[in-house]
Amino acid sequence: MRTTGETLHHVEFGQGIPVLLVHGFTVDHRLMLPLEPAFTDRPGWRRVYVDLPGSGRSPRLPAPVTADRTAAALLAFIDEVIGRERFAIVGMSFGGQLVRHVIAELGGQVTGMCLIAPVVAPPGRRDLPARQVLARDDGLLASLDPDDRADFSEVAVWQTATGWAAFRDHALPGLRAHHRGDAQALSEAYMLSVTPETRFTAHDGPHLLMTGRQDHVVGWRDQLALLEHYPRMTYAVLDGCGHNVHLDRPDPVNALFGSWLDAMAVA
Repeated sequence: MRTTGETLHHVEFGQGIPVLLVHGFTVDHRLMLPLEPAFTDRPGWRRVYVDLPGSGRSPRLPAPVTADRTAAALLAFIDEVIGRERFAIVGMSFGGQLVRHVIAELGGQVTGMCLIAPVVAPPGRRDLPARQVLARDDGLLASLDPDDRADFSEVAVWQTATGWAAFRDHALPGLRAHHRGDAQALSEAYMLSVTPETRFTAHDGPHLLMTGRQDHVVGWRDQLALLEHYPRMTYAVLDGCGHNVHLDRPDPVNALFGSWLDAMAVA
């Protein structure tokens, strides 16, 4: 493992082709670490887990804090840490919007993209399923710190000991570390001013899109519109998954993710 403090804080594992993993809103790189098992038997990948501005241990953006300026900071990070190498990219939720911007800017350099529950439509205009909780342990919830319980129960479809352990270890640290004022400012300028796919017709290469059937945060229907721009994209909507798709059903997610890595290795 390597950690560095250049521009944006990031953690690296392995050597080889870079794959940049970008988290979502008000969390940090630790939410993406459960994808690591897919690399266990796949050497040759340099995994770069980044903290976006104002998240984790990364510095804040100067005001104003917007999606456009966050995307620009991510591009500057890529230029500094990856340079002109070919690379793959993974984005979750708000990070899924940002990595599509990277495709629009650096498409010829990007081998492939994986999207996990990506933001496509703005808040208030999303086609969302009804909120569902698939299992609930009231004793567990009662035992939690009230703030932890509120954050967990707001998003989790599996409100059980297993679901709590995954959320506690991977989502909660970032929720406690991000800058609240910057998050509020970003929430008011949350969408990119230009939809990335309006800037190109199609991007070839292996792509993967995974959504949760029970995701009441960004849904799974709006993401279907992306398919026409990525002709080699696999789309999977996984039952038993809320917004944190990879925490809710890690086995099928890692199987799909590993298959995507294999497809890029032979592309």
